[in-house]
Amino acid sequence: MVPTLSFDRLRSIVIGSVTHLPDARTGRNWQYAIADAALAAFAVFYVQAPSFRAYRRDRQRAKGRINAERLFGLEQAPSDPQIRNLLDPIAPSHLGPPFWTIFGQLRLGGYLKPYQGALSPWLVTLDGTQYFSSTQIHCEQCTECELSDGRHYAHTVVTPLLVAPGQSEVLALEPEFIMPQDGQEKQDCELRAAERWLKRNAQHFAPGSVTILGDDLYCHQPFCNLVTRLHLHFAFTCKPESHPALYEEVALLTKLGAVTEVTERCWTPHGMEVWHYRYVNRVPLRSETPVTYVNWCEVTITAAASGAQRYHNAWATDHTLSESRLRPFVTASRTRWKNENEGNNVLKHYGYHLEHNFGHGKHHLALILVLLNLLAFLFHTALELCDELYRCVRRELVTRQTFFHDIQALTRYLVFDSWPALLTFMARGLELDVGVG
Repeated sequence: MVPTLSFDRLRSIVIGSVTHLPDARTGRNWQYAIADAALAAFAVFYVQAPSFRAYRRDRQRAKGRINAERLFGLEQAPSDPQIRNLLDPIAPSHLGPPFWTIFGQLRLGGYLKPYQGALSPWLVTLDGTQYFSSTQIHCEQCTECELSDGRHYAHTVVTPLLVAPGQSEVLALEPEFIMPQDGQEKQDCELRAAERWLKRNAQHFAPGSVTILGDDLYCHQPFCNLVTRLHLHFAFTCKPESHPALYEEVALLTKLGAVTEVTERCWTPHGMEVWHYRYVNRVPLRSETPVTYVNWCEVTITAAASGAQRYHNAWATDHTLSESRLRPFVTASRTRWKNENEGNNVLKHYGYHLEHNFGHGKHHLALILVLLNLLAFLFHTALELCDELYRCVRRELVTRQTFFHDIQALTRYLVFDSWPALLTFMARGLELDVGVG
C-alpha cells in the first residue's frame, strides 16, 4: 500500500533527506544540527519570504518559533550566518533524492494520471536559466567569462520539469547545475549539464516512457543519440539556420512531392483556427557522417477569419509521424514553453525569488539554496495534486501573492498545531464548504 500523500508525508521525505546531510564541522561548535539549518532555509522558500532576514524576524517571535517547530519540524533554528556556514560545504548531489522520492510517491499514488499523454506516458522539458550574475561576488562553482567591462561570474541551472498539455502545474525534477567539472578543462555548458542529468536519471523512467522536449540547442546529433541510447524519445525545436542539411533535404523532397501536407480547421479558445502541417519521416539531422536520421514536422497556425499567423514552429523527433499523430505530437511538443512560463517565470517573478541572492558562500551554498527553493516549489505542486483542502484554499485566493501573504500573516500572529490546522482555519474564514468540520 502506498501511503496517502499529505503535508506530513511530504515533510517526512524532506526531513529524512536533510537528516542524512554530511557534516563538515571538525571543531567543538555542534550546537545546531545540519538538518535544522536545511529545514530553516526550506521554510523560507516554502512560505515565500522575500529574504532570510524577513523570515528570521517572524521566527524570533514566540508564535513564529512555535509555528516553525510545528509546521516544519525545526528543533533549534540557527542564525542566518550559521545556516549559510553549515550548508556551504554540502555538495548538491545530496539533495537530489527527495525530488525522485516525491515523484515516485505521486506516481504510485495515482496523482500523476493527468500527466500521461498520447505521445508518450511522460513529457519532460529541459531548459537552462541563469539565477545569479555579478562582477564581484563569486565562488568556486561559478561560471566565469571575460567581457569588455571585465570578468563576470554567473550561476545557471538546467531545470527539468514534468509537464502535460492542459495541466497548469509543472512538476520540478532534480535539477542539474552548470558548473566546473572535476578533471575537465572546458567550460561547462547547458548541453553538457543536460547530458549528465540524462545519464544519471534515465533509470527513473521505464524504457520508452518519456519524451524529452527542448529548444534548438538540444537538437544536436550527439545529444539526440544519447537520448535514444538511454531508451527515451525526443522532440526538439529544429531551426533552418542551425540545420541546413536537414532543410535542404526537406526542400528537395518538397519538390518531389514527398513531404506530406495536411490542413485542418479547429475551434480553440481563441476562435476558429487553421492548422497547416508539413511532415516527412527519415531526413538527415546533419551532413557529416555518421548521420542520424530524424522525423520532421512543421506547423503553421492562422486565424480562420483574418488569415493572421498565430504560431509557427518545427521539430525534429524520433517518433514516427503520421497524419493521425500530427495534432497530438504538436500539442505535446508545444508544452516545452511550460518550462519558461509555468516554471522559471514563476520561480523568478511570482514569490520564489529565484534570482535573489539569499547567500553565495565559497563552495556550494548558492546551489544548495536553489535546490531547497526548487524543492519548496515541488512541495506546493504536490499539495496542489494530492490535497483537496490546499487546492480549494489556493484557488479561492486566486493569486499566489495573496495565498502566501495570508500564510505569512497568520503564522506571525497565531499558533497552529499543524499545516492542516492552518488550512482549515483559512477555509473556515473563507467560508469554503470542503468538509473542514
